[in-house]
Amino acid sequence: MSSTPQHRAEPFVMMQLRRLSFGHNPLRRRVDRIEAALLLVAIVIALLVIPAAAALGTTLHDRADQSAAQERAGVHQVHARTLDGTANAVPSTLGLTTTSVRVRWQDQSGASHEGETDVLLGTPVNAAVLIWIDQAGAMTGAPPTSGDSAALGTAIALTFPLLAWPAIFVAFRLALRPLDSHRADEWAREWRRVAPRWTGHQS
Repeated sequence: MSSTPQHRAEPFVMMQLRRLSFGHNPLRRRVDRIEAALLLVAIVIALLVIPAAAALGTTLHDRADQSAAQERAGVHQVHARTLDGTANAVPSTLGLTTTSVRVRWQDQSGASHEGETDVLLGTPVNAAVLIWIDQAGAMTGAPPTSGDSAALGTAIALTFPLLAWPAIFVAFRLALRPLDSHRADEWAREWRRVAPRWTGHQS
């Protein structure tokens, strides 16, 4: 009983190979076999795109995570105090819930610094807000997180096949053009050879 599925699978495999112009078939021409070989190559390359995309996404994730770790090592958060209140502030854009205010903070040496940062509307004067500063005490943006690196790697891994597969398809179709032209020329030559016999039978 166990050999039955195998026997059923063998004709199916042979049928698919014949569709790809493999195996003995007197109706298949050399140009048909070349086309089948190109199709097989295109399918293999398209399948290899998946592990290549995963490897590329992993590599970019690791590099981005390493770079983010270096950035995080050079900055840290401190508490700053707002020098302005935002109770009467009007958002510059409809739906915006933050506004920029002046703040003051101290670096690790105790030196005082001033700058501007975004706070929620309604924040009072002398409110504590968290900001990021670099080694020199200057305000800087928040460093990327590990989640940002993972999102980048995932986006690359998903986007790469979406770009590669259409490119493979276009390359395959372009490769078929000379084969189609050659096939059309062969059909035209054969038709010129057999047409007189057909017209002779019809007369």
